[in-house]
Amino acid sequence: MSECESFIEGVSVVIPAYNYARFLKEAISSALAQPYSPLEVIVVDDGSTDDTPALLANIIDPRLRVIRQANAGLSAARNTGIREARYPFIAFLDADDRWAEDFLPKVMARFRELPDDFVIVTGGSQRMTADGRLVQKPRSQTPPPATLTARDFILVNRMFPSAVVARRCALIECGGFDVTLRSSEDRDMWIRMTTNHRTAYIQDTLAHIRRHGENMSKHATRMRENTLRTIGKAWNAGVVSRLNLPFWFTVRAFFEYQSAWTHFSAGRRFNALRFLAFSFFLCPIFLRPGRVGEKHLFRLRALRHFLLGAAQSPTLTPVSTQT
Repeated sequence: MSECESFIEGVSVVIPAYNYARFLKEAISSALAQPYSPLEVIVVDDGSTDDTPALLANIIDPRLRVIRQANAGLSAARNTGIREARYPFIAFLDADDRWAEDFLPKVMARFRELPDDFVIVTGGSQRMTADGRLVQKPRSQTPPPATLTARDFILVNRMFPSAVVARRCALIECGGFDVTLRSSEDRDMWIRMTTNHRTAYIQDTLAHIRRHGENMSKHATRMRENTLRTIGKAWNAGVVSRLNLPFWFTVRAFFEYQSAWTHFSAGRRFNALRFLAFSFFLCPIFLRPGRVGEKHLFRLRALRHFLLGAAQSPTLTPVSTQT
């Protein structure tokens, strides 16, 4: 019986870190505070030039391991953590994010209930501001189904790496993260992992995702290029039949819609309108918008916002702590 065909307890948390010393301690603390064992936290210092080494030296916990390497990028740092992991499950946590207090107990309890072909368990996430205050969740989105496959991830990436626990054997089987992708590397990995396996989704909020000026997702041009490459890799691999043109037109149309939003948030209103128009051209009507987490007429609402709104990201409203 192979490792992927049996359930063995143990989670290795992989935290890639590059010049995020101001956030890193909170991320590590949220991992070490999890009421689950056996557990190790692997911080891969990807050539940081800030106070990251000094911060790590001051955290004394036998479960913490620090690996330093020359700067090689996010994918390479995650791959290093996967190779060095001692346990059969890998939990990913970005250095600027944090976990909910019961993240690992909930995820591992779900893994124990699932058949062996489920290689990922994930769940909901909630945004927070740069200073760590939680913000209101968008009401316009619908949650993903309880089971996700490669087809779902080709349509849209609906989970953050910081809310993912995966079987190490499946990550290794897929060859790790693609180091040539400068973004969208997580979506590419989930597509490859679930081509022959499945993902389980928990509706609870498991992770808090920090939004600040340096988030990689703000680089609109890079995001567009790398997401197109990711979709192209799935097309070339025949993950979904190329004869299923309605599916692939829907995929490209929703990608253009997302690209419109990232460019609008970057202040590029003309590009946003151009990409949104192309989305309508490719797929005039989304008959099942829930498949991509949206409500009916979502593109018309985006068009109205692009035409009337200021060229900036929607304001994040902190959750009130008043009782």
